[in-house]
Amino acid sequence: MSTATTPTAAEAELAVQARQVQAKSEGYWAGVWKRVRRDPVTIVCGSILLLMLLAIVFAPLIAPHDPYQGSMIRRLKPIGTPNYLLGTDELGRDILTRLLYGGRLSWFMGIAPVVIAFVVGTTLGVIAGFVGGRMNMAIMRTTDVFYAFPSVLLAVAISGALGAGIFNAILALTLVFIPQIIRVAESVTQGVRNLDFVDAARASGASGFTIVRVHVLGNVLGPIFVYATSLISVCMIIASGLSFLGLGTKPPEPEWGLMLNTLRTAIYVQPWVAVLPGACIFVTSICFNLLADGLRQAMDVKG
Repeated sequence: MSTATTPTAAEAELAVQARQVQAKSEGYWAGVWKRVRRDPVTIVCGSILLLMLLAIVFAPLIAPHDPYQGSMIRRLKPIGTPNYLLGTDELGRDILTRLLYGGRLSWFMGIAPVVIAFVVGTTLGVIAGFVGGRMNMAIMRTTDVFYAFPSVLLAVAISGALGAGIFNAILALTLVFIPQIIRVAESVTQGVRNLDFVDAARASGASGFTIVRVHVLGNVLGPIFVYATSLISVCMIIASGLSFLGLGTKPPEPEWGLMLNTLRTAIYVQPWVAVLPGACIFVTSICFNLLADGLRQAMDVKG
């Protein structure tokens, strides 16, 4: 009977060093892609998101009906109805068509605020982390004010103050996520600014802007990007919640959160039809979460 041998601490350290040397020899991003391909969960989630993206981009070519045209004669048809594969809503509009077109708004409201917050938050966070002192104090204490409120409550309050509308909702979500990205950017910049290569750049007479652009950003953008990717699922859920409450997209625009609101009255008549928009939100959010987790592990050379 054979017994399995456990590696010693020295062997484990040598294995980590070997992976780091291999990552440097083959190129960092080539190594990241190699590790991503070995993760079936990341590949599956990425494939699902890619298929969903292609479906919503080419919705005019795929959708079988007009997303705004309905008929009270065929309202609340069940799933599998001829010519209406996923049934119809409370106004007789094709659910499949509205899900395809609604994905455009849902994805836009989930990604646009995170992209804007990523640019603004990274800029302010890197400045706070690299400059330090009073600049750091001013920026970080301002972000602490936003942390006094839960994200959902803050988004609802800002959207309510600005009024209903897709662009007001995007602005509200952007203001919610900027402080979170600032905190991550400031933290990782603090860990980089005193490393040897940054000190060497200072000693060579390089300006602060050059050091940040050439040496700091390349080492902090990866972790910030991965964190921002994980925020897309949260942003999409909050955006759908705003539309559900009437603070986001306005009828008759197709959007998953708004569709969930209008179909909730039909849950006792056609429950499967009523939960389809919620299922789309759930699947998309889970896939973005798992994709972000897979990217984080792939970008961690020590993992």
